[in-house]
Amino acid sequence: MRIVFRCDPALRETLPRPLPASQALPAWLREMPGTAFSDLHGRDVRTVKQCPPFVDAMRHGFVMRLPCDVVVADGRFSWDWDLPPLAGETQPRSPLSFHAPAQVAGSPLAAEGRTLIKFNSFWTIELEAGYSLFATHPVNREDLPFRTLTGMVDSDRFNAVGILFPAAWIDERFEGVLAAGTPVAQCFPVSREAMSLAFEDLTPERIDAHDDVANALHATPGVYRKIYRDKRPSSDR
Repeated sequence: MRIVFRCDPALRETLPRPLPASQALPAWLREMPGTAFSDLHGRDVRTVKQCPPFVDAMRHGFVMRLPCDVVVADGRFSWDWDLPPLAGETQPRSPLSFHAPAQVAGSPLAAEGRTLIKFNSFWTIELEAGYSLFATHPVNREDLPFRTLTGMVDSDRFNAVGILFPAAWIDERFEGVLAAGTPVAQCFPVSREAMSLAFEDLTPERIDAHDDVANALHATPGVYRKIYRDKRPSSDR
């Protein structure tokens, strides 16, 4: 899958580039223990750090990043970003803008006093034909003070302008700096090919297989990772 990112030539050397999500994992994932004591079980149990589906989801696709520091104080957002002159007339010049709260009225996103922001993108994204861009909150990043809304854009066709990533600011007590490079959206291509859903009974052979795999999973740690998990290709470029 080839994904093409483009930006204004004046920003090419200074604008944070989208990163493979595998290169933007949070420090807490690296630092958390692999096991922890469970009062329920009376012994140490493996943490999500040892759960391949949990980690693989965080490593999937790429992340769009905040282009500069944003200071949050007294409910206000500010930044000091000296942008050079840009070639186009309509490109954004601020790292974020805002949505009117009425745009989410009647939805679970609506909350008294909640701020709705948009992370502006200075990169355009072009996908191969037949693919859309699925964009969502950085996976399992409950530590971030915002929640990026999930959306899907047909970026094989819509790629002349950057995508805006709307988000609800959920931590009203947050005071400080949202640092440049912070992941603001996690994205991956999805095929628009229609799905065909099939429903079948478990055959005796599949029931036996179910028992074999379930017993192996309970008996030995790492069965999924060692036998079933596919080795992910590198996405460093």
